[in-house]
Parts: sequence; structure tokens; C-alpha cells
Amino acid sequence: MPPTPQTYKSAGVDRNSAEEIKRRITSMASKTHGPNVLGGIGGFGALFQLQSYKNPVLVSSTDGVGTKLKIAAAMNIYDGLGRDLVNACVNDVIVCGAKPLFFLDYLAMGRLSDDIAVSVVDGMARACEEIECALIGGELAELPGLYSGDDFDMAGFAVGAVEKDKILDGSNIAEGDLLIGIPSNGLHTNGYSLVRNVFKIDDDPSPLHEYYSELGQSLGKALVAPHRSYYRILEPVFDLIKGMAHITGGGLIDNVPRVLPKGLSALFTTDAWQIPPIFSILQDEGNIESHEMYRVFNMGLGMVLICDSTQAQTVTTAVQGTEVVGRVIEEDGRGRVILE
Repeated sequence: MPPTPQTYKSAGVDRNSAEEIKRRITSMASKTHGPNVLGGIGGFGALFQLQSYKNPVLVSSTDGVGTKLKIAAAMNIYDGLGRDLVNACVNDVIVCGAKPLFFLDYLAMGRLSDDIAVSVVDGMARACEEIECALIGGELAELPGLYSGDDFDMAGFAVGAVEKDKILDGSNIAEGDLLIGIPSNGLHTNGYSLVRNVFKIDDDPSPLHEYYSELGQSLGKALVAPHRSYYRILEPVFDLIKGMAHITGGGLIDNVPRVLPKGLSALFTTDAWQIPPIFSILQDEGNIESHEMYRVFNMGLGMVLICDSTQAQTVTTAVQGTEVVGRVIEEDGRGRVILE
């Protein structure tokens, strides 16, 4: 008998299934498009016409969701991952004072799952639509030789624009400026490898379903809370801010110095804001030192703004839930970030 003909499907890649998923995804993405998007979804490259800028500077950022994916998979909750991806990237873009323009994603799966792919992209589309950012394109790949079973990974890429004379680069930050904290709603997308190690979730996911009265929900549901978006609440006060730090991997200790000029440090008063209980639970369960907590997690501050002391009251009034959490001081040998 002649050998059975080989096909892409017999190798583990189902093109027909992929096309059906892409059709559904295209419908979601199209809802985020305005007149700036040219050509729609499906071309080799996505087209976006930049308008209404005099001297624009493009700002870009790329990121992933990391091993939060494994928590979501263990909980079978995927609808927040798309928001995680968009907001992780967009929040990096806006620290320069930029308006998010468009977003692209890359979703790679060991085996195509309609439910997972559509749920994830639906989250992306909703996150983009809320900030008038176009989900302009992406890539869906089935890679059975690289990912096993239902394993998958995702990454995203955001582009924004800002007038050159409006860029927030922190260069005019000075001693005496105040630090204003914007509350996070949990871990966002960082520190999950440590979380998984603390609770041994890879071996036994049952701790994710344990209810904590402090959280008002299970541990797993608290851990999959989507990364918060800050653009809408912060855009009105961009002109009052000298610099911003998105508190991602590296926590306060590694992220705030990225916006500080040389010779200056950030002095935080740690009892000036409420640290969400999820962090206390993690610290107690894992016997984690405080310095490590502040270097891995955001500890309840998703963004830190830096402004002149004369503008602080205006900013905190305009952005609900914010607090003055410290001040900028001259570097004195105690480090670029000091926690008191």
C-alpha cells in the first residue's frame, strides 16, 4: 500500500479551525477601529494613520502575562488575560504622557482552543475599546511541537504618541517633589513564579480554591484579577505631572529609580497607603522578607506619580483614591528608594 499522504492537520496544525477562530476574532477587533485604522484586519501589515499631531513622538512597549497564565489555566478563568496583556503594555506607554493608539497581540497554543482564544481576545478588545485604542492586528499560531496539550503563551505590543514638548521623562524632577500613589487591584502581572512556589500550585492547585475572609473570595480569584488600566484616570492630569513609574516586575525598588534624575532618591512612607491583604497573605505563607516583597510585587501601588508639591492637592483631588505616599530627596547613600 502507498504511504498515507501527510497533511498539516496530521502534523498537529488544523488550518480550518484556525480560520474559524480568526473570523470570530476579527469581528471583536473591528469594534475597536476608528477612522485612523486603514484596511482593517487581514493584511500582512496593519495600517494606522496618525492625525492631529504637530510634532509627534511614537512610544512603544511590549510585554507578556508571564506565569499568571498557569494560575488562570488552573482556575479555568481566561477572560482577564486579554485585559492583563493590553493594560500591562499600555500602562508602560502612558508613563511618557502618550495616548495609546493601537495594539497587536501574539497568541501561541499547543492545540487550538476556540473557547480560550476567543475569551482572551475578547478581553483584549474590551480593554482597547475602553481607552479608544485600536486592536489593529495580531497572530494566532498553533505550535504542537513547542507547547504541549492546552499550554499556550501570549505577548502584546502597544504604540502610542505624544507631542515632543509634552513628553514626561522625569528630567525636571527635583528635591521636595511629592510622590503620589495610584492603588493597584492586586498583583497585576508580576510575581507569579514566587506565588506558585509559595503555594506549590503546580503540584496541587487546591490552594487556589481556598476561601480567605480577608479577600472576600478564593485565593485563585484574587490572583487572576486583571491588571488595572490607568490611562483614563491619569490623562487629565498629565500636564501636572513631572514623571510616572509603572510598578511592574521589580516593584517600587527597581521601577521608581527609572524615572528619577541622578542624585535623587524616593522616600516612601509605607503606612501612607493601604496594602491589599493578598500581599500580607503571600508574605506570611511564604515567610518572605519585606525588602523582597517590595522588589517583587507592587504592594498596592500600580503607578507612582511625581509632581511639584504645589500641584499635589490638585492631582489627588482629580484622581480619586490617590494618596501622597512620599517625597523626593537628595540621594544620601541609603539607596534610590527608601522605605520608612
